[in-house]
Amino acid sequence: MRSDVVFPSAGLKLAGHLYIPDGQTPGPAIVVGHPGSGVKEQAAGLYARRLAERGFVTLAFDAAHQGESEGEPRDLEDPAQRVEDLKAAVSFLLTRDEVDPDRIGALGICASGGYALAAAATDPRIRAVGTVSAVDISRQFRLGADGVQDPAVVTDLLAAASTARTAEARGADVQRFPLFPVSEEEARAGGPHVHEGWEYYRTPRARHPRSATSLTWTSVDRIAGFDAFASLSLLAPRPLLLIAGRAAVTSWMSVAAFQKAYGAKELAWIEGATHVDLYDKDEFVTPAVEKLDGFFTAHLAG
Repeated sequence: MRSDVVFPSAGLKLAGHLYIPDGQTPGPAIVVGHPGSGVKEQAAGLYARRLAERGFVTLAFDAAHQGESEGEPRDLEDPAQRVEDLKAAVSFLLTRDEVDPDRIGALGICASGGYALAAAATDPRIRAVGTVSAVDISRQFRLGADGVQDPAVVTDLLAAASTARTAEARGADVQRFPLFPVSEEEARAGGPHVHEGWEYYRTPRARHPRSATSLTWTSVDRIAGFDAFASLSLLAPRPLLLIAGRAAVTSWMSVAAFQKAYGAKELAWIEGATHVDLYDKDEFVTPAVEKLDGFFTAHLAG
């Protein structure tokens, strides 16, 4: 059963979908974070529903400043707030009678994979962490999705962000930049990763009216100064599962997180899958969910 819920995060009201299995008694629960620019109705909601069907209470929610959640300006991507949102979601689950307070895990998809690692590292209430197509959004902005981006790119982005901050201080409207190409032709010209992101977010495949199509320029310097893996040493001995597509251009970030983590950890590959394939394509989502089910069942066993 899915219900609409609202809970606070640093003074803002976040909108979520809470999935409760039929006949649920206090049991394990999982917070599910959405990809950058995503909303709870897309990949996060799919994984939340699929895991609820396997007996977990799950909570998918919109990050602050995005989707149906509160926060101005809209379309702000603030890593510190995103980490806080995940911790606030855990706090909300702790108020629910359906949830065993000692059996809460976190699942992060794409950018939320990085945020979930950062949140769990400093919040021991999160007993196990899983990620799907994990991205450290700072590394992606600084180094590119493939890790080989010219350093001049982020230098130019930071310059543009500082210009936008100055303009806004002088009375200009909030300054934004587009996240996706306008046409499929432009998307294909950007390479396979750009095209598959465009196809997911900007076509009937998964397009949603509340999914962000731009970010504020003031997001950029917040993102560039973040490091999702900085506190990973604090996660142990709690277990970690990283799931990545074998064909994902971003998989090097899951490898980097795996190498930096201590304790019980596993890097699981989904053969043939790209980064975005794991958002919604059943032939790849199903084995990912099966892996997550086994992982969370074992480590949230009570």
